[in-house]
Amino acid sequence: MFESISSSLSNALGGIFRGRITEGNIRDAMKEVRRALLEADVSYEIVENFIKQVTAEAVGETVMKSLKPGEQIVGIVYQELIKLMGPVDHSLHFKKSGISIIMMCGLQGSGKTTTCGKLARMFKEEGRHPYLIAADLQRPGAIDQLKILGEQIGVPVYAEAPEKNSAVKVCENGVKEAKKLANIDTIILDTAGRLHIDADLMAELEQIDRKLSPDQILLVCDSMTGQDAVKSAYAFNRALELDGVILTKLDGDSRGGAALSVKAVTGVPIKFIGVGEQVDKLEAFHPDRMASRILGMGDVVSLYEKAQKEFSEDELKKQQEKLLKGQFTLDDFQKQMKMIKRLGSFTEIMKMIPGFSQFSNMLEGQNPEGHLKKVDSMISSMTPQERKYPDIIDRSRRNRIALGCGAEPNDVADLLREFSKMSKMMQQMSGMNIKDRMAMTQQMMNGDMFGTEGLQDKKLRSKRGMEDQAAFDKKMKDKKKEAKKAKKRNRK
Repeated sequence: MFESISSSLSNALGGIFRGRITEGNIRDAMKEVRRALLEADVSYEIVENFIKQVTAEAVGETVMKSLKPGEQIVGIVYQELIKLMGPVDHSLHFKKSGISIIMMCGLQGSGKTTTCGKLARMFKEEGRHPYLIAADLQRPGAIDQLKILGEQIGVPVYAEAPEKNSAVKVCENGVKEAKKLANIDTIILDTAGRLHIDADLMAELEQIDRKLSPDQILLVCDSMTGQDAVKSAYAFNRALELDGVILTKLDGDSRGGAALSVKAVTGVPIKFIGVGEQVDKLEAFHPDRMASRILGMGDVVSLYEKAQKEFSEDELKKQQEKLLKGQFTLDDFQKQMKMIKRLGSFTEIMKMIPGFSQFSNMLEGQNPEGHLKKVDSMISSMTPQERKYPDIIDRSRRNRIALGCGAEPNDVADLLREFSKMSKMMQQMSGMNIKDRMAMTQQMMNGDMFGTEGLQDKKLRSKRGMEDQAAFDKKMKDKKKEAKKAKKRNRK
């Protein structure tokens, strides 16, 4: 998400931390920020206003004379991004009694029908009783798609044959049917879309709006279409007076133009974002968290909320207790990998951890999920004793483990070496106070994650030259010593 703009802004702002800060190099940095925003498909007017505001604050006396002007300038950019996308507004103004009607609209291909299902699922989880009405009579398969989604999430769907029927009539009949059912308190209308905005589409939507007086009208926009999404939002808002926007496909949007522009252009808040095709991939939109991710500062709050949803409190407590005691086995490592998988893509998770966004960029094109799968299969090929006491794994055992999972003996050796480092780190952190742990975490963030080995090893070495020949020779000697000690232990 937003990889392109995040990388461009990081490069643009990175220069102001090098050397003495002057008004000249601040303006140079702002030129790069302007270019980054325009390349991200943010509208020209918004970019100009944004740069004007940031520059005015950045070259002010307070910033220039501060102890850390570079950090203050990044802080100003961060706050202006929040203003651009904010404020936070997830409210949908449900009626205190009776049935609330939410009308969904959008162009074909924006993900409107899928979003109806996601929204219904979210309402159901919140304790509401949703009802879906299939009023998209234009797109072949739209009705069947909504029925399948309804079955999947356990929400009733009202539908009629599209032949010789009108969307307005289907909506009216659906609302009448919903009133007959017990407990229904929220109706979601899945209206028709078009490939582009036209008079027929707007006339149909305006008629539904006039006849049913929905409590909320939400527009679904495909964020990957950039300024086209913003233009369509503007046009829909003029015709229907929207209450909010839902941006879809944000997980595949590397530029971020729609997210950064739609609120400023329409004045309509972004309520939710779609971050995947599955029915649970709908999230509330938080401008501050999005600004943090765009600037490569992570989004630990959203990560924590994901963890709370996926894992029981007991699960998290058990893992925490083990880590605090310094008891970390390969079994624990394997369990943690499975927990990470439940949270989503490994690369995306790394981007949500403050300080690790650059590390996640190193993994681009290296298939980290495939690497984790390989590690999981190697651990599964070990005996319970080997997983608990990895020091007993000698060459013979490594060969057997490798053969059992289709890996190379060297891969097993690499895993054991990396695990040994990680285990020692856990033991060290278990005896530290909070201040020392933060210092160690910062050291990891500064480029010492997993030592100089692991997935990013080759890139780090080639970029920074972290190992010279002498260091390499010393490491090889240490390996030989460790191997001799392991053999002696096995004989005993």
